[in-house]
Amino acid sequence: MDSRSLNLRGFAGSAGNIMQGIGGFVFGNENATSSEDSYVERYLDRINNGARAEDRRAAMTELQSLVAESRQAQISVGAIGFPVLLHVLREDREDVELIRGALETLVSSLTPIETSNGPKNEVQPAPMNSDLLSRESENISLLLSLLSEDDFYVRYYTLQLLTALITNSPKRLQEAILSIPRGITVLMDMLMDREVIRNEALLLLTYLTREAEEIKKIVAFEGAFEKIFSIIKEEGGSDGGVVVQDCLELLKNLIRNNASNQILLRETIGYDPLVSILKLRRGSAYNFTQQKTVNLLYALETVELLLISGCEPGKDNSRQANQTAFAQKKILDHLLLLGVESPWAPVAVRCMALRCIGDVVLGNPNNLNLLISRQVGEGPQVESALNAIFRIVLRASLVQEFLAADYVFKCFCEKNPEGQTLLASTVPTTLSLAPVESANLPFGSLLLQALVSFESNGDSETCCRAASVLSLILKDNLHCKEKVLKIEIDALAPSLGPTKEPLLHQIVKYSALISSKISKENQNPTLPKDSAVYLLPLLLRLLVTWLADCPSAVACLLGPPTHLTYFLELVSNENIGVYAQGLTAVVLGECVIYNKTNENGKDQFAIADAISQKVGLTSYFLRFDELAKRFRSLPSASYLHSKPLKRTSTASMIEEPQEEIESEANTLRGESENGNPVILEIFDEEFVSLVRKLETGIREGVMDIFSHTKSKVAVLPAELEQKNGEADGDYVKRLREFVERQCNEMQDLLARNATLAEELVRAGGSATLPDSSNKQSTGRERVQSESLRQDFQEATRRIEALKAQNSKLEADAANFKSLALKLESDLKSLSDAYNSLEQANVQLEAEVKSLRNPDLERIIEEAREEAQKETEGELNDLLVCLGQEQSKVERLSARLAELGEDVDKLLEGIGDDAALQDEDEDDE
Repeated sequence: MDSRSLNLRGFAGSAGNIMQGIGGFVFGNENATSSEDSYVERYLDRINNGARAEDRRAAMTELQSLVAESRQAQISVGAIGFPVLLHVLREDREDVELIRGALETLVSSLTPIETSNGPKNEVQPAPMNSDLLSRESENISLLLSLLSEDDFYVRYYTLQLLTALITNSPKRLQEAILSIPRGITVLMDMLMDREVIRNEALLLLTYLTREAEEIKKIVAFEGAFEKIFSIIKEEGGSDGGVVVQDCLELLKNLIRNNASNQILLRETIGYDPLVSILKLRRGSAYNFTQQKTVNLLYALETVELLLISGCEPGKDNSRQANQTAFAQKKILDHLLLLGVESPWAPVAVRCMALRCIGDVVLGNPNNLNLLISRQVGEGPQVESALNAIFRIVLRASLVQEFLAADYVFKCFCEKNPEGQTLLASTVPTTLSLAPVESANLPFGSLLLQALVSFESNGDSETCCRAASVLSLILKDNLHCKEKVLKIEIDALAPSLGPTKEPLLHQIVKYSALISSKISKENQNPTLPKDSAVYLLPLLLRLLVTWLADCPSAVACLLGPPTHLTYFLELVSNENIGVYAQGLTAVVLGECVIYNKTNENGKDQFAIADAISQKVGLTSYFLRFDELAKRFRSLPSASYLHSKPLKRTSTASMIEEPQEEIESEANTLRGESENGNPVILEIFDEEFVSLVRKLETGIREGVMDIFSHTKSKVAVLPAELEQKNGEADGDYVKRLREFVERQCNEMQDLLARNATLAEELVRAGGSATLPDSSNKQSTGRERVQSESLRQDFQEATRRIEALKAQNSKLEADAANFKSLALKLESDLKSLSDAYNSLEQANVQLEAEVKSLRNPDLERIIEEAREEAQKETEGELNDLLVCLGQEQSKVERLSARLAELGEDVDKLLEGIGDDAALQDEDEDDE
């Protein structure tokens, strides 16, 4: 208890300053301290320093109640209370009730409190407290350790606290959990706990796996797939509650853009559990509750995630493997039941099922054959799946359902020439405009009936939707284009005109009727707008697709003279919209570059000249520029096919009452092109790429046309015939002068046209062709202009050569300058080195000179004299010693003589022995 007293004393000492700063930051008054601050401080003191457990628990309960109701109390707890509460969690594990209270208080401090009054920019304490609590990974580790406690509420409140932290500070909590050993494993174990704990753990794992790729992999390898589908089965599959939705959301997080987890799912438990969620009993009408609808949408989006291809290496192979695995589980049958055979199913479910059908067959020959062979319906109402989907294209009341069914045909025809040919082969070569019962008709007959429905019953919507499907069948398939080009339509009243008319002419006629109606509606704001803005672009897209690389279709289109006049007027019509004008310009351009006819008035030169005269090249190329601007503003992915489902967006997709359908229809009519879902679907990436390619070819084609003569056959004027009585020499001379003059003028015109066409193409239509006054200009003026142009080009070339030479000289000068600088630097270095040597030499000479000083001789002489004196003294001492020794020898000799010894004999050889001894010592 003493340690707690010391800790709280430190907290209390800084509490006033902290709360004063935070209170002033939030409420604008640095001196204001509310009563909640003092209460929080008092409760924390009782919790930290209380002598009895009951008092501490009561203080914790009161603190939790205060924090749950007051923002100021939340701020105070975040400022001074977290250390106390974390200390309780760490040190008081045996007091379960106190631990519960501390966890509840922490959860309350991270839970936003909604208030009706107060400033809008008021600081929210929940995110601030989450940031403070998640800064230290030890705090997260402490919370994860509480999940192993036996008490149910401790585990429950701990999961709630972690969920609140991941909601406000996702990155920090993800990093902290990854840094803790077995952190993910502890959370995965909670999925096998009691139901309430399991549900909280599901939510927490869903938040954790939204962005963190490493956590996704760990969760998947910890057996998440088995546990997810086990919970879904236990909850009742698609008929289950919100827990099934949470499981499917976690599953989506794990497999989204993660090929390794998709492979793990496919090769471990397979797709049986996922497909079983989509199973419906036939005849289970009106059994779609709101939650079941959401569960089915989540399951369908999971299938879609497994079937979408991407740019990552190996991901397309994974998609194809997923397609094969789903087909083996007969998913097409379940999707057809949901999207085609269940008209009572919610619109969102039907649309998602149809898009999944398209994803299953896209680029997969085996699955394409499966779709072709499938039948839907029961009893006498049985028909092929493709026919049933086409009926949805024609009859869908919601544009989203039309687009979803159209997406199936888009995926079916994508890089599938055999499938396109199969559909085109069912189209009859002739069709009457009289009404026919459409039951049990083949696909081609249904398509033709829908295309002519505009003229038979005025149904422009059905006609344009059928045109969208036909454009998919004709895309990049010349054989299908030629086949459909032969189709002829019988007129309703043969007596009023031709009995048969090509289908292409009918399409042009319908586009004229729709454009006329749209123009009238836009010119008169009081008229109701009954025509949707996407109808005319749908027909024009069909024409653009049909004419591309198909000269026979161009010749058929230009058959009636009125067609060219109509398109020239349409491209200048400001009331039809930018997209329609741009597509019309593309159609006219295709009539130029894919035109192979030599018929006068319909060849390339005639069409280009008509565009120049009636529209003007400036205005014509401006249509391409405006269309390109719109293309740049389009989203990169499909408008309806790229948004993932979330909890907040599913409720609005369940059911759409009739008034909402009518409201949407009014919105999609001619009010705005921007954001229209059909417009966004029309101008997908493939079609935009086609239009850009055509634009480049059209610009180059126009430049080439205006750079050459219109006809390669020259007609001899009558005036050049030889006159009667004219001499042959005069006649030849006159012919030569005429030919030279005409050649000069022709060369001038060709050069001028080529220059103008090139400038037009490069500038996107910023110039115009010569007008009539230019055509009447004299040949001399054109020659002068051409001469000036050539002089200018020659001067430009000389300037460029001089610039290149000047650049070379500047480069050489720069090299020489750098070399001179280097040499100057080397010379300076050598000079410095020479100066250093001179200084050293002077110093050495000074030292030598000092060594040669006369005092040195005097010193040597004195030393010699002193040494001589010392030597003489030692010699005198030696002589004295020798004298003494000599006297001793003499005395010894006298004594030996007295004793009778022969002294000379004794002394004989003494000197020789000493000499020998000296020699021996020298040898050694």
